[in-house]
Amino acid sequence: MIVTSTRDASLRVTFKEAALRNAPGDGGLYLPAGLPPFADVAELLALPFGARSTEILLRLLAPEFRRSEVESMVAAAFDFEVAYREIGPALSVLELFHGPSLSFKDFGVRFLAQVLARLGPSADDADDADDADNGGGRRTVLTATSGDTGAAVVNAFHRLAGFAVVVLYPQGRISPLQERQIATLGDNVQAFAVAGSFDDCQRLVKSAFADPELARRAGLVSANSIHLARLLAQITYYFEAAARAAAAADGRPLVVAVPSGNFGNLCAGLLAQRLGAPIATLVAATNANRTVPDFLDGQPFSPRASVATLANAMDVGAPNNWQRIERLFADDAAAMRASLRWGSADDRATRAALARLAAEGYRCDPHGAVACDVLRRKLQAGEHGLFLATAHPAKFEATRDPAEPLPAALAAAAKRPLLARPLAPETAALRAALLDIAHRARF
Repeated sequence: MIVTSTRDASLRVTFKEAALRNAPGDGGLYLPAGLPPFADVAELLALPFGARSTEILLRLLAPEFRRSEVESMVAAAFDFEVAYREIGPALSVLELFHGPSLSFKDFGVRFLAQVLARLGPSADDADDADDADNGGGRRTVLTATSGDTGAAVVNAFHRLAGFAVVVLYPQGRISPLQERQIATLGDNVQAFAVAGSFDDCQRLVKSAFADPELARRAGLVSANSIHLARLLAQITYYFEAAARAAAAADGRPLVVAVPSGNFGNLCAGLLAQRLGAPIATLVAATNANRTVPDFLDGQPFSPRASVATLANAMDVGAPNNWQRIERLFADDAAAMRASLRWGSADDRATRAALARLAAEGYRCDPHGAVACDVLRRKLQAGEHGLFLATAHPAKFEATRDPAEPLPAALAAAAKRPLLARPLAPETAALRAALLDIAHRARF
């Protein structure tokens, strides 16, 4: 697979180069240069999830990775259930939260960890292997989280040799259980509670990667949805959605609603579509953070401060991955609007969607409820709708059943003490913290 930049179509790098560099350095993001559709989609859909995922990722990553390597990475990363449930005659859900952090982020982050563990140091790391400031070529996984990414990252990289983990999260703006998942492990993991919003966290992470000296000395690698390895891993469950819904859809067009915050998940769905996944339409569903729906409604694209909602992992006012979607549509807004459907649900609509799903016998998390609400409004006669449930409902106060015990992973996290450190939303503060971690190099 040849990889290019969303800002410079003439740039050409390999997947491994992209994985090590995080981003092109031109203000853009890495994106496959071209994805011709698979000729044997029917045969792929007949395979079980693991075998199909191996085949898809092998086709994307060969010859840089051998079949045996991809098989091993898929087996280690996707070692949990993907559940499908029917809610009504034209509505179903794909549950993506049965991994160790109880979030769909486990797909991308666990695969990313497998990829990075198999890559040697970059040229810069090799040159600086004796530099005490960069921990002898060790890597620092730096990520911002609005809730679920951080839990997946610390789980995937905890105690992984050669890696430190630094997670920034907005203080007081994620659920208490999400905070426990992120900020209680210790060892090679350091969580920072930022006095600000997720957009502040994301801005700080961007500033760190934009500083070449800091990136070199701290050995920075991204685990956010900007990383291409995460994007490729997410393609696999869109094929699973099509395979599992085929019987219920009975030949009707499949419409898939995607809870959207930073828009990496929707981007992966668009890539799956282009590879031939039989999905007629993708629905971009947001909460009250309407930057993208407003744009698709015809307004100028205008990033803004995020608004806190029940679906906190989607509280993003300046979505990083939107430029990837623009590039996929060659910056043609009319083509984008013709291909996609979109909508939003504020907290009142989210609560109503949760109550309706509960009455139908399905307990959902707020993010999935947003997707379901928008899907119901956008679904047309003669179509089958499927929404993605991206987090376990027990993670959120609004959807936790107090009569049910917590899942084991959450119960364990709830008992551990918080180890987060406060961080001002200032570039200098993060720079000092990263250099201190790299200098100590105790990982």
